[in-house]
Amino acid sequence: MKLMDSNCRRQFLRKSAVLAAGAATLGWKGNLWSATEPHLTFPTAPRDRIAVASWPFRMFIEASTNKWARDPKFPGMDLTEFPAMVVKRFGVHNIEPLDQHFSSTETAYVKKLRGAVEKAGCHVVDLPCDVRTSFYDTDPAKRKMAVENGKKWVNVALELGSPSIRAHIGGSAKLKPDVARTVESLTQLAAYGASKNIIVALENDDNFTEDPFFIAEVLDKVNNPYLHALPDFCNSMMTHDQDFNNRAMEALFKRAYSIAHMKDEEGDEKGKFHTVDVAKCFEIAKAQGYRGYFSMEWEGNGEPYAGTQRLIDETLKYLR
Repeated sequence: MKLMDSNCRRQFLRKSAVLAAGAATLGWKGNLWSATEPHLTFPTAPRDRIAVASWPFRMFIEASTNKWARDPKFPGMDLTEFPAMVVKRFGVHNIEPLDQHFSSTETAYVKKLRGAVEKAGCHVVDLPCDVRTSFYDTDPAKRKMAVENGKKWVNVALELGSPSIRAHIGGSAKLKPDVARTVESLTQLAAYGASKNIIVALENDDNFTEDPFFIAEVLDKVNNPYLHALPDFCNSMMTHDQDFNNRAMEALFKRAYSIAHMKDEEGDEKGKFHTVDVAKCFEIAKAQGYRGYFSMEWEGNGEPYAGTQRLIDETLKYLR
């Protein structure tokens, strides 16, 4: 038998890693296999723990749901072109595509996107999505809609080969966040995610509807291994100070599993940029035993290619 050459061996190892990433502890229920707990095999090499989000590149991406962010001054790209660009430009083999950047959620398009991901030699590590209403709405019909929309994206993640979705909790300034109603909704969505072996992640994205300590309380009450936190380094700095952010990161990384967002600054509606202590965030992640991916979600001043490269360089410094 011939020995593998180096290129074939690299391809074999990459495919093996992807297969390992989908492994789960399985239990028998009636005549169905169901995952009782996710067991992803995470890479240990620093660069292999990095992903690039499509959100910072929204001004380039052609999609009907992205019209508000598309800037015609820049050349356009379909989301299917994004994986190859990330590999070529940044030498990173993990991506995090946003729901708004999908040209379609029909099976044919999702398969086309998955084919583009595999051809580029990378894989999807998370799928951020918006359920379009609130998990804690006072109207049961709207809460049901949020759960059903979440299930839709769980199905897309399954087709795409993503181990998780990031679901917005949703809400408005007129509606006070409610733990009990959120727990009721997310108990249903987490159970559905478990049936498909897809993790549901909650991010401290909006500082009113998705306060980090609200998220922590919800996670603890649902208590499902398929529902976890997605810590974002800088989002809480938009309305709080570094001390609050440190406590928020501790609470979220304690409950995180597979995905976190790395950003070092973010601009508000008035054009003011808020920075975060990146070193402290990585220190907290390590102290909490976090072994998952860090997705680069540049939100700073300038353009996304240089900004994303800066985030990658910073991340490699702290992961070495």
